[in-house]
Amino acid sequence: MWALDTTYIPMQHGFVYLTAVVDVASRRVLAHKVATTLEACHAAEVIKEALGRYGKPEIVNTDQGSQFTATDFTEVVLKAGCKLSMDGRGAWRDNVFVERLWRTIKYEHVYKHVDASVADARTLIEGHIDWYNDERPHSSLQDQTPNEAYCASLPKPVKAA
Repeated sequence: MWALDTTYIPMQHGFVYLTAVVDVASRRVLAHKVATTLEACHAAEVIKEALGRYGKPEIVNTDQGSQFTATDFTEVVLKAGCKLSMDGRGAWRDNVFVERLWRTIKYEHVYKHVDASVADARTLIEGHIDWYNDERPHSSLQDQTPNEAYCASLPKPVKAA
């Protein structure tokens, strides 16, 4: 199952919006995008990128944000053959893995650089996501990083006889 969400990142003058696709089992960020507007096209781009790189999950979970209920987004998910699951109103626990990612990004990186430009924010977030996937162990993953947990979950190649 994959989870998608969008959060706002405060800047000195306004906000940028970060949308990410997270593999729930491994906590790995599969795709993300920083945008200056909150539109469905950004969510559609992120899910298309993840689908193109990693294939299709059985279920894609989102909250009920307008970017995830828009036809631009839902058509991409459903045409890929995935089931679309949407959280109940105010049910943040349904998307807790992405919410934890937002907390990590904001408190460990973004809030220290509120005066960054949009380009700098993109670079900071990209660096943080790389660090999160490659270096940050999770106790719930037996101290593996998301990349280690994701790679361990992949089918093992069959040796030819």
